[in-house]
Amino acid sequence: MIDFWSVNTIAFNLMGYPMSYIELLGTVFYLWSVWLISKRKILTWPVGIVSVLLYMALFYQIHLYSDMLEQVYYLIVSVYGWWRWSTPDPETGKVLKVRYSPPRKIVLIAAITIAVSFATGALMSQIHLLLPVIFLEKASFPYLDALTTIMSFTAMWLMTQKRIESWYYWIVVDVIGIGLYYVKEVKFIAFLYVILLVIAINGSISWLKIAKMQD
Repeated sequence: MIDFWSVNTIAFNLMGYPMSYIELLGTVFYLWSVWLISKRKILTWPVGIVSVLLYMALFYQIHLYSDMLEQVYYLIVSVYGWWRWSTPDPETGKVLKVRYSPPRKIVLIAAITIAVSFATGALMSQIHLLLPVIFLEKASFPYLDALTTIMSFTAMWLMTQKRIESWYYWIVVDVIGIGLYYVKEVKFIAFLYVILLVIAINGSISWLKIAKMQD
């Protein structure tokens, strides 16, 4: 009997890349959730949760445990975002509005994101020396990789608050991701990030228009 959810069950080959059903569905649900959030649809959260669960199972099967644990964060934040978007704002008693954070808060969050990214990058640049049994080789682009990871965490949290600046984080993450994955010759994922970049730019424009209409 074929295990539909196994990473070894291939749906098709794309330019020599074997695409499993679980990766295909995870990617489809992920792109769908990003498109939905650009349209401010609350359906983005349950769709995103499905994507997270699929990727979690995928990363577990291919032994990328750090990536699997990263999905735990996205799962928790997605559940919170679903609740936050469907709950009236305690300050106004109305549904959460699209808006920028106060300038001081934007600077503070950006500073914390950069500081944590730098610390994480420093750690990952030495991880092969600290844990040589697990990490056999030196990390590739540890600081850029750490930056995109921490910025993604920040952007996801800001999304739950409907903060416009979250899209700027995603745009930076996508631009760096395109370059990183292309250099590492993971061209399918690089192309995926091109799609995400287009959605992020469109999302930022859409949210800005809505914010002006609300004023």
